[in-house]
Amino acid sequence: MDDSFFLRLYEDYNRDVFNFLTYLTRNREVAEDLMHEVYVRVLKSYGRFEGKSSEKTWLFAIAKNVSIDFFRKQSTSMKHTNIHFNWETEQLISVDHSPEHVVEVGEEQKQVLEALHTCTGDQKMVILMRFFQDLSIAETAEVLSWTESKVKTTQHRAIKALKAKLEARSVREDR
Repeated sequence: MDDSFFLRLYEDYNRDVFNFLTYLTRNREVAEDLMHEVYVRVLKSYGRFEGKSSEKTWLFAIAKNVSIDFFRKQSTSMKHTNIHFNWETEQLISVDHSPEHVVEVGEEQKQVLEALHTCTGDQKMVILMRFFQDLSIAETAEVLSWTESKVKTTQHRAIKALKAKLEARSVREDR
């Protein structure tokens, strides 16, 4: 890989990838570590990049895999066993429940982010890609290696779950 290509790739997408990882892990330091791992994998796998997808979806696919590995390791170390981490059904529990970036957002967005972190991994990933990173349904499907139909269904279920969680929270706060 030529240095100028790598530099351009980093300059064009590092903020998006970093934001994605920060929202996902809810920890800026962890996101920085994972960001490093993403670009290490980019260097290692660039020779296999066939250009069938955009650079952005390729990077997000790598970021997704790096974050899945992180949560699997975290889940395993927390349970001290080799229980299989089921990405589709497990909630993503991060090490930091109040990242500094959440303080910077409005109360409504803060509530949405808190509710999002109680969703399943699939739901969280789809919402982050679609609404926080503005990936299309097709791009999200490509990153996740899913059909567009599965992205739409997961998005629908995630939105429904988020609405229910936010409504339940509102009812609790009104008491």
